Amino acid sequence: MASPKDEFSSITLAFMDLAIQQAKLALDNLEVPVGCVIVEDGEAISSGRNRTTETRNATRHAEMEAIDTLLEKWQKKGLSKLEIAENFSKCTLYVTCEPCIMCAAALSILGIKEVFYGCANDKFGGCGSILSLHSSNSNPFISGGVPQGKGFKCNGGIMASEAISLLRSFYEQGNPNDLIPCCNGYQYLEFIHIPNLKNLEATPV
Repeated sequence: MASPKDEFSSITLAFMDLAIQQAKLALDNLEVPVGCVIVEDGEAISSGRNRTTETRNATRHAEMEAIDTLLEKWQKKGLSKLEIAENFSKCTLYVTCEPCIMCAAALSILGIKEVFYGCANDKFGGCGSILSLHSSNSNPFISGGVPQGKGFKCNGGIMASEAISLLRSFYEQGNPNDLIPCCNGYQYLEFIHIPNLKNLEATPV
């Protein structure tokens, strides 16, 4: 019987392995171990890892880190909004955990071409587990001449067991960063990338 890895190309697995390496960096830094890479024309052009604790910012998920790095790079080159949108439409994201609703919405607005993810995010997944922001059937609206809210291809279950193993390692050792002080008392920062660890398989979407 073929293993889950056999279902995907060697190129897909290679890029997902790069995302796994980013997740391991997050784990080494006591962050929820989620990592990603953005690929264009067969080359990884940006990467990111979860940095919510380090930055004290609940929005600094791996995807947002990689997106912002890429936006800064293209803006420094003087690319217009339309040129940036065109570039994103040629990019593919590889991420170890299904993008949450926030990240999936951002990917839709940016017009990403395709997403490959590892394990499902049963609590906050925006690519099929909770919402299906990747499969928008509505016509994209226009803002400032740039199309927004596009759907994108999405494939789950790539190296899911490896991704879950990292998450399990983090939560079994205890998360010292569940709560941090903020102006209104305490704020949960690690609440989005917490898939159901009992589910060892992610169903392709």
